[in-house]
Amino acid sequence: MAHQHKSHDEVPVRLFQNEILERLTQVSFQTFLLVWMVVLAVVLAVDARASRSFTGFVLNTAGGLASWFVVEYLIHRFVFHLRLGSDMGKKMIFLLHGNHHLQPNHPLRNLMPLSVSIPLAAVVWGTAVLCAGMATGGSIAGGFILGYVCYDIVHYACHQFPMRLSVLRAIKKHHIQHHCVEPEANFAITAIFLDRVFGTKLHRGH
Repeated sequence: MAHQHKSHDEVPVRLFQNEILERLTQVSFQTFLLVWMVVLAVVLAVDARASRSFTGFVLNTAGGLASWFVVEYLIHRFVFHLRLGSDMGKKMIFLLHGNHHLQPNHPLRNLMPLSVSIPLAAVVWGTAVLCAGMATGGSIAGGFILGYVCYDIVHYACHQFPMRLSVLRAIKKHHIQHHCVEPEANFAITAIFLDRVFGTKLHRGH
């Protein structure tokens, strides 16, 4: 695994010496959208068919969607920014998230690679179905996965698009401050009010 100094070059920071593994850490926005739109359509259609009622499907999906935004905040704050002392731990965090702070605007690294996100989504959906049944668990997991996809699109947009609408500008500013001003603040990407709730919003004095 390669750990390099801060770079704004066109070439992505290299994470693996093996070329196949390295390619699996990258994904284009077009490929991401195509794959996830198909996956979401299938998952939500299966969940809707298995649900006992349309109202139950909507409520369970909405609950899963809402739960994603809290999980997103917690993972970013307590996993991606975890401070580990060992070399192995530091390399793991760099692989998970540190490389993004090193080179925040490379378009092939602004989205979670499909080699990671698809298997994780399958585990989440399968676990939810095993624990709560197809009718309830499937819909909750479907909403959770929908939340993830929304998050990653918003995150990509923060780094790659101007985001002219006022609410989108606020989201972009919130996240860019996390990168450029204080990496230990502004952990939420989509539901930015959570940083105020948990006391991690960047203060104006910074």
